[in-house]
Amino acid sequence: MLKIKEINLESKEYPESLRRIYDPPQCLFCIGNLQLLNARKKLAIIGCRDYSQYGKIISRKFAYELSKKGIVIVSGGARGIDSFSHEGCIIAKKETIAVLGNGLDYVYPPENKKLEEQIIKNNGLIISEYKTGTKPSKYTFPARNRIISGLADGVLVIEAKQKSGTLITVDFALEQGKNIYAIPGDITRTNTEGTNELIKQGAKIVTNINDILEDYA
Repeated sequence: MLKIKEINLESKEYPESLRRIYDPPQCLFCIGNLQLLNARKKLAIIGCRDYSQYGKIISRKFAYELSKKGIVIVSGGARGIDSFSHEGCIIAKKETIAVLGNGLDYVYPPENKKLEEQIIKNNGLIISEYKTGTKPSKYTFPARNRIISGLADGVLVIEAKQKSGTLITVDFALEQGKNIYAIPGDITRTNTEGTNELIKQGAKIVTNINDILEDYA
């Protein structure tokens, strides 16, 4: 396993964006490129574990195109939309940040071992507020979501059910004053009900990367 570096609120590498959120993590355990923590432009891409083929294509596409434009993509390393977003960056040969809900010595989901290796090989970064030996639980995932939104300047939602961890991240982002973007989805599918509802509530509808890039100018 690669060496884990621990940084705290007093460390110069600690991201300024996280210092400003409610309940910032006291420590971050990191593997990889620490400079990404304070990258000038970051966007979180999040969504369902129970993804559709459409969601898979769109998450890879947007991550690929946005990372090519110099935006560092942040996501949670989970099954589904998160993983495809990281993959889009890797295909683009660009860095990405994965925020885990477990200790860095534990790979979850297990099939993402290769993905995590590729993130590091591609000069990316994997972080967690949890010490080694911490396994994922129903408590660790919601807590880590505040870090995903806190690191980013905005949050792009690509598929979400009405009640989901994705919308927990959106709630954190709104509390933190971040921009919310949403991809419109099939109105007959449960895994896009939350996304379409966000649009009705005022999230910025996104159909191409320029809808996001205009806010990053």
